[in-house]
Amino acid sequence: MAKATLKTASVLAFEKKLANSDGMMFAGKWQQKESWQPVVIKEKAVRGTISNRLKNTLASDPLKLDAEIQKANLQRVDVAALPADTNTLKVVFTLRILGDLATPSVCNDQAYQAELTKVINGYVEQHGFNELAARYAENIANGRFLWRNRIGAESIEVHVKQGEKNWVFNAHSYNMRSFTQPNGDLAELADAISEGLAGKSFVLLNVEAFVRLGNGQEVYPSQELVLDSNSKKSKLLYQVDGTAAMHSQKIGNALRTIDTWYPHAEDPDMGPIAVEPYGSVTSRGLAYRQPKQKMDFYTLLDNWVTKGEAPAVEQQHYVIATLIRGGVFGEKSE
Repeated sequence: MAKATLKTASVLAFEKKLANSDGMMFAGKWQQKESWQPVVIKEKAVRGTISNRLKNTLASDPLKLDAEIQKANLQRVDVAALPADTNTLKVVFTLRILGDLATPSVCNDQAYQAELTKVINGYVEQHGFNELAARYAENIANGRFLWRNRIGAESIEVHVKQGEKNWVFNAHSYNMRSFTQPNGDLAELADAISEGLAGKSFVLLNVEAFVRLGNGQEVYPSQELVLDSNSKKSKLLYQVDGTAAMHSQKIGNALRTIDTWYPHAEDPDMGPIAVEPYGSVTSRGLAYRQPKQKMDFYTLLDNWVTKGEAPAVEQQHYVIATLIRGGVFGEKSE
């Protein structure tokens, strides 16, 4: 009877349990792997061409088209590249694994919180964090957090340190579209992450990725959003104290790209997407977990907590992964 009248708390929030830092970028030589210098962002002014799609009135008139093409496309942009005498990019970040998932950071309804805690603890007792931890570990090992810097690299090594332990992974050994059953060093890393999520131990991982690109090759820090319309630059790159860097949000997005349970995920052209309440992928302009399909986070969570209708096991993994992601999940006001 109590569960039938249980409503979602109007104020509900979880802190993220995968707390990663920004990714700092350095340059060096693959053979040495000792002496590293910061990747410096420089400014470049270029005279580009007009290449965007033009209106039909211009494109269909040869004289007007020639006149338009003659205009210079002047740009002032930030660029980042390895120095000419170095061939390897090093990306460094730290990752802290937090536990106590069953306790939200904010909840204004004690009855709802008690039922939510019961649901989360029930999941942990039945499944543990093994499945999720294995996927987080593989996203570290495969270097997914490198984004564009991963593409076309000759070699990629990922070094992960936890205390006295040091694991080394060949990123090219992993398929980016599927996850494997971990063994060896990957299984040890997954166990460490699982223990951190369970709150059994303090887990701080130091991650260093070495990417062999070639002398003087361009690298890709995070791009800043240009909010100032008077900005002289059309492209701003992120830097921390003069060193090129990747946003912690971008690295976090890559680490939680583990959702292969969304509708139509079996399509061979698809792959894992980042864990999001609506399965949103902004680069494709799509939300893969539509509420009308009852596969979005809020529908699954509400049915599980307020109605006692546990979703399929793979969707339970997704719901718990979204809570690990963190966010504000309170009931919307009408």
